[in-house]
Amino acid sequence: MTTTSDALRTTLDGRWQGVKDKVRATLCDEKFRPHYTPNTAIARAKVAEQLKIMAGSGVAADSFRKEHGGTGDVGAAVTMIEMLAMSDLSLMVKAGVQWGLFGGAVENLGTERHHRAYVEQIIDLELLGCFAMTETGHGSDVQSLETTATYDPVAQEFVIHSATGTARKDYIGGAAETATIAAVFAQLITGTTSHGVHCFLVPIRDAQGNDLPGVTTSDCHYKGGLPGVDNGRIVFDNVRVPRENLLNRYADVEPDGTYQSSIESDSRRFFTMIGTLIRGRVSVGGSAGAAARVALDIATRYALQRRQFSAPGEDGSGGEVLIMDYLVHQRRLLPLIARSYALQFAQNELVSRCHDLQTADDPDAEEQRELEARAAGLKAANTWHASRAIQEAREACGGAGYMAENRLIALRADIDVFTTFEGDNHVLTQLVAKQLLTDYADDIADMSPVGWVRFAAETVGDRVLKRTAAETIMQTIVDARQDSEEEGSLFNRGTQVHMFEDREEYLLTSVARRLRAKSEEMSDFDAFNAVQDHVLHAATAHIDRVVLEAFVAGIDSCPDDDARELLELVCDLYALSVIEDDKAWYIEHRYLSTDRAKAVTRGINDRCRKLRPHAQDLIDGFGIPEQLRYAEMLHPEHLSVPPAAVPRGQPSL
Repeated sequence: MTTTSDALRTTLDGRWQGVKDKVRATLCDEKFRPHYTPNTAIARAKVAEQLKIMAGSGVAADSFRKEHGGTGDVGAAVTMIEMLAMSDLSLMVKAGVQWGLFGGAVENLGTERHHRAYVEQIIDLELLGCFAMTETGHGSDVQSLETTATYDPVAQEFVIHSATGTARKDYIGGAAETATIAAVFAQLITGTTSHGVHCFLVPIRDAQGNDLPGVTTSDCHYKGGLPGVDNGRIVFDNVRVPRENLLNRYADVEPDGTYQSSIESDSRRFFTMIGTLIRGRVSVGGSAGAAARVALDIATRYALQRRQFSAPGEDGSGGEVLIMDYLVHQRRLLPLIARSYALQFAQNELVSRCHDLQTADDPDAEEQRELEARAAGLKAANTWHASRAIQEAREACGGAGYMAENRLIALRADIDVFTTFEGDNHVLTQLVAKQLLTDYADDIADMSPVGWVRFAAETVGDRVLKRTAAETIMQTIVDARQDSEEEGSLFNRGTQVHMFEDREEYLLTSVARRLRAKSEEMSDFDAFNAVQDHVLHAATAHIDRVVLEAFVAGIDSCPDDDARELLELVCDLYALSVIEDDKAWYIEHRYLSTDRAKAVTRGINDRCRKLRPHAQDLIDGFGIPEQLRYAEMLHPEHLSVPPAAVPRGQPSL
């Protein structure tokens, strides 16, 4: 018999439910039981063992095309990485680096010679690699990397060199111990001409683990989290690699040093190359969402058994109250659970779109650019949500949440870096704004912020809002909106969607007007700098709207009436929580009266009370295997009373 929580899980799992169930079964192996140790040697050894088990299960093949020895199931590959986050984020990162980033670079930037030589070894872990992009001096600004790859036509080799101290490759997962080869991003130089950033395969260690000549690696050692990931640094001192080690899908160098590329613009070529590696960003966002759900699952289960303070009964006595019965505790956890549902529906759509585009014979360029912006926005939304949700879950469990045995401090430590790797969230949010303001017109797709400020100032006028999901459903919902001041209208889905759309449209239009005005008074850079806060707000409003639309589509896909009814309440809570978070803007711009703003708060309280009896179903709907949400505090039957606590005069057992 299918329960409501089963129906919730099926709906939330989405298109790749079968993959999720397969990974759940694998993760139930005792070797994947969550653990916490700050000892990097132990943590790294455990992750290495787990990675081998995953490779043996065959899931790694999904990351690579059939003609290269894989299955070509892009959506399954991203989903697998996301699921690993429920066990150990260190494992997720190691798998993501090996099969997603390093393997993805070989697969998507290389050609047949690279696929034939490396892909099968990458799948089965015979060849362990790392992804050497970030440098000490440049992270988000990848186009300005300082490592050079200078072509020597006499030897027909590239000379890889860390030209400055800040050209050191930094924080690279796998560089400290395990990787024997690196996908190195460097400025390609022929003669006296630089052609921009390209990717090269550079061996860094021999079979015994020793650095190769000219290569110096070092260990980042202890970090704020992720003890199972051997992050390291790499410095190159005129290291020579064969001409064929250039990953040459988009550009090549002939033996005589002639540079060739089908894409003339260095910037456009760079963004095309980076765009093929989008899966890493998609995986990071999805994995952060999974970690948040684990934390909320644990904290909610604790709230459903932990009692605190007595409530007087009619007879003058009353037992202690479950902390989940306090409205303030519901307010702490239930809106975050609602946001987790919303973001997962949006993530499902993103993964599906990524799969369809990357498996298409001739993907549409505009859709690809829209995908990149969507991935950037949802990565930021998911990782910021995870940081907030895990911290709140820790605090909601009091002192118990601070104990390593209850998982939350490890999750909190491990998730911290997710807001800044695979792109700093503020930078990524600006990328979303760029897409919105320019609509990625072909002539400005590779512009700097200064360039697209000028474009936006000159051309942005009325925009046609692009719906991102379930267009027919959304239009029906919006047409049925209720614009009255009655409190009940806030629970009308069309009203909620309209409030999200109005905010997005107003912010985008007003930021364009400000850019136009500022660009007449000051330099383009100063104009952009002066409105950066406004730009970020507009992009965030867009992301919120996209997520709400995905939630609406998710509800429509649910065949179970009871689960649908519950999801409707959860969607109300998500929508009203977003409105409450930006209540000041709505009031300032007269989209909410003060009385109606108070009604938003009352509406959230109402939905929290209605969802309280279903809290267990909601977290069961996350589909987290019991072993992966295990926390000692959830098993009070394991607790024992120390002998010293036995009352005097009583025999100790």
